[in-house]
Amino acid sequence: MARITQLTVTAQSKPGVLAKICDTLARAGVNITGICAAESSGRGRVRMVVSDLARAKQALTAAKIRTGEEPALLLALDDRPGALAATAGRLAAAKINIKCVYATVATMGTPTQVVVAVANAEKAERALS
Repeated sequence: MARITQLTVTAQSKPGVLAKICDTLARAGVNITGICAAESSGRGRVRMVVSDLARAKQALTAAKIRTGEEPALLLALDDRPGALAATAGRLAAAKINIKCVYATVATMGTPTQVVVAVANAEKAERALS
């Protein structure tokens, strides 16, 4: 488990916005290692884990894309039924609300990388230790 900072972008939900964000990062040589994009009430919220946070923010700012940061935890969970349920249960027992969660599985049978955004990363880290 590691505490990380994810990059956030809130923008209008319309065609081409995500493409512009991703293209801007690609041209800056920043790799997106995790991404979650959702839409609510005509606004899009993109959360990303990137290879170089400072360079990503600089590139997006130069492209007139407003960014923010949000603390999160990067967890390696077993790729099996119930692994995320157990983790979410431990956070719930510690009264920690999960604001966002997203995951990737590179290869079946390898640990799943899960990003969990919470209000208090330090408390969540203690709950999961």
